[in-house]
Amino acid sequence: MGIKDLIPWNNGGREVTIHRGADVNPFFTLHREMNRIFDDVFRGFDLAPFGSPPRLSGLGWPQIDIDETDKEVRITAELPGLDEKDVSLEIANGVLSISGEKKSESEDKARRFSERYYGRFERRIQLQDIEEDKASAAFKNGVLTVTVPKSVEAKNVRRIAINRND
Repeated sequence: MGIKDLIPWNNGGREVTIHRGADVNPFFTLHREMNRIFDDVFRGFDLAPFGSPPRLSGLGWPQIDIDETDKEVRITAELPGLDEKDVSLEIANGVLSISGEKKSESEDKARRFSERYYGRFERRIQLQDIEEDKASAAFKNGVLTVTVPKSVEAKNVRRIAINRND
């Protein structure tokens, strides 16, 4: 048997069959068990395995968008299931801090599985050349929007000509 005989898609015209109850091919069994082991390992560290959708409890929750214009910086954060009283905003030394807590609605001890996120969260976003004292925020339908105007120094941008060296 050559190495090419071990490659499943190069079966040399032989039909490869997989039985649901007991795998005939030991490589398919090994492949399935290795996938299961990796899934178990990443689940133990509360990280998503390769190819799985990201979990909310991982790094980077809440999900944010940052938009910047000549006049302002706008940060939008998705906070589903929260009210404005559950969220705290602070801005100091050019760092915007969004924090809060999402509490479980019920203490269901019989629940076997949940993908919903509960607990404390905090995101810190570094901002430069802004007017911290003029920041404003709005909360509507689980979406927080923070608008911070840029400082005068940030608006005064001077273009520099590039000289061509011949």
